[in-house]
Amino acid sequence: MRRPNLFLIGAMKSGTTSLDRYLGSHPSIFMAPSKEPTHFVSGDELRRVSEQIWRMGYWRDRARYLAEFDGAEGATVLGESSTNYSKLPAISGVAERIADFNPDARIVYIMRDPIERTLSHYWHNAKHHAERRAPLDAIRTDDVYRDVSDYARQLEPYLARFGPERLYTLTLEGLRQAPRSELRTLYEWLGVDPDHLPTDLSLRNVTGHEVAVAHRMPVLRKLRSWRHWNRIRPLIPDGLVDVGRNLAEKKTDRRTVDVTEVIAYLQPIQREQAETLSSQLGRSFPEWTTLFGDVDAASTS
Repeated sequence: MRRPNLFLIGAMKSGTTSLDRYLGSHPSIFMAPSKEPTHFVSGDELRRVSEQIWRMGYWRDRARYLAEFDGAEGATVLGESSTNYSKLPAISGVAERIADFNPDARIVYIMRDPIERTLSHYWHNAKHHAERRAPLDAIRTDDVYRDVSDYARQLEPYLARFGPERLYTLTLEGLRQAPRSELRTLYEWLGVDPDHLPTDLSLRNVTGHEVAVAHRMPVLRKLRSWRHWNRIRPLIPDGLVDVGRNLAEKKTDRRTVDVTEVIAYLQPIQREQAETLSSQLGRSFPEWTTLFGDVDAASTS
């Protein structure tokens, strides 16, 4: 069974879905059809972070994981995308496991303005994981929001195991501004034809939903995550499902939520982290306008 030699490790909410699609569109690159297989995360840590991905079971079944690449045929690059591979300290030891599995692997890490990523992470959890706290309360008290945006910390173990020559970094903002040149450079680094570019260069799932969902009755939301839900759903009248959804969900237009205090809280923390990242990678990030801009201007953009 062929082994993957490319790992798109995140960061979460930074354009990994689009980048996975761009990579998979190249004839010499095969990306695993299951996004987020998360094979190299321990079961205990994965279950604490994502019950849904834990239930997929790729973390405990090497043969099933490798079967994801059965359709690779003549591709020279076999890859997969799992954003849980860059969630220290909640998830640890991933770089070491990947290095043991394939020491010649290449690592791709896409980043986003850390404040924008943190806010998008919050709205993602509000929609999918019953996050009901106000943005500032959640981001201030729950370390995971800030940890995932500490890109230098997430990259450190990969640099230690694979070295800078096997690690490729880019930003969502750069990909959005110049997708063709960004992808051409990435393809060259991967050793595939740099001129075979995707016909569709639209970005998906990068800004979150303009209308996020807060859950008033989490137990109803959890029902839809129950492993038997797809079997019993056809037996439930659509009207009753709509009633349950209305009871469980309260829609909020995120554009009406003032995040000025969140930005003011995050800027000093994440500017210091960005300085460390710049030293680590030898580049600056002027494209991160919310991080380095005026608080009031950023909150209304």
